[in-house]
Amino acid sequence: MSGVVVKNMSFKLGQTLTITGIPNSEATHFVINVGNSEDDIALHMNPRFDAHGDTRAVVCNSHHGGKWCEEHREGGFPFNQGEEFKINITFTKEQFLVSLPDGSEIHFPNRQGDEKYKYMHFEGDVRIQGVEIK
Repeated sequence: MSGVVVKNMSFKLGQTLTITGIPNSEATHFVINVGNSEDDIALHMNPRFDAHGDTRAVVCNSHHGGKWCEEHREGGFPFNQGEEFKINITFTKEQFLVSLPDGSEIHFPNRQGDEKYKYMHFEGDVRIQGVEIK
């Protein structure tokens, strides 16, 4: 597994995870995963500039029990290659609320219903500059 992996960082119900980063100037996509392990992903967020058959789309999903669930596409695409972004992710028992850089939101179900996640993984064509939980 490549990219940056954060383990044993407690992200609890009601808290907000703020991620800042810059997609590479030739970025095709990047990934932000939040869950309990690399095989147990509650939120897989995959902004795609031009990857996997999508152009300028944010695809969300979850992965558990050894397989991917149904993909979820919502909102616009407020990312630009080479430009800094800031994403805020807050979760409740029912959903992840992802606030994108342009103020639009993604409402992704908290399919596992956990009250705490401890695993984060960032990879792809992006340089993560900051990760903060409040």
